[in-house]
Amino acid sequence: MSTTLKIAMAQIAPVWLNKTATLQKIENSIIDAAKENCELIVFGEALLPGYPFWLALTGGAEWNTDVNKQLHAHYITNSICIEKGELDSVCKLAKIHGIAIYLGIIERPTDRGGHSIYASLVYINGVGEIKSVHRKLQPTYDERLTWSSGDGNGLQVHSLKAFTVGGLNCWENWMPLPRTALYGQGENLHIAVWPGSDHNTKDITRFIARESRSYVVSVSSLMSKSDFPKDTPHIDAILKNAPESLANGGSCIAGPDGEWIVEPVLHKEGLIIQSIDFNRVLEERQNFDPVGHYSRPDVTKLIVNTERQTTVEIK
Repeated sequence: MSTTLKIAMAQIAPVWLNKTATLQKIENSIIDAAKENCELIVFGEALLPGYPFWLALTGGAEWNTDVNKQLHAHYITNSICIEKGELDSVCKLAKIHGIAIYLGIIERPTDRGGHSIYASLVYINGVGEIKSVHRKLQPTYDERLTWSSGDGNGLQVHSLKAFTVGGLNCWENWMPLPRTALYGQGENLHIAVWPGSDHNTKDITRFIARESRSYVVSVSSLMSKSDFPKDTPHIDAILKNAPESLANGGSCIAGPDGEWIVEPVLHKEGLIIQSIDFNRVLEERQNFDPVGHYSRPDVTKLIVNTERQTTVEIK
């Protein structure tokens, strides 16, 4: 088995809150990555159909306003229901091209009633199967005004050639225990997805790599003021306070020694492609392995609840 893996980081902007058009951009990126013989493609957090930027621009915490309620409803309408087959086209491309995919979506799951939404990180393997859907454990700050809290069901890792890959959403990458939950399952390629901006990726990418002695791939999206579709509800209220750049990218890769392989890439839309070698993981684990020879499970141990949470259990 080859010890190398060719990765595409898809640093793209959504067609904001338009799931059909954004899906088309995602599919085009997968096809382009396959043409470059990539074996894994990663997209940013909440790319499909976009990050809820309006919350910081329209007084998102104001109670019972038409602006916030109507934008929230529009967001739900454009969110993804996996159970209804809304990722089938992406799975088909994964199978056709033999490429694994990490995709950040806003999920509208039927197992929570179908009216609440979650920032979910979906892993699709190279034969087109959805193997895990990780719902962000704790939305950050104003995200809690539109996203729901997830559970531990998606804290899973997956075999990909010589690697064991896992992933987290945005600021939950700062949570030590979810990181440890993945380390303990053998993760050595960590995927961190972000809505955008190097202020998110420039420090923690190298930190996680150094802590875990793993590769860390951070993928962010882009979003500028001009990217808001003109038919967005309450577009004038959004644009009134919107800066010119809301997400500048910042996608990057750190090696198992914590040093840059690809430094944060700013203001560039498209695929960022890099090959990595598994043997570097083994070299760096020689002197530190956080869940192996440099751990003391007889003293400290993590217990993880991976049960999918649901309000109603019908027996």
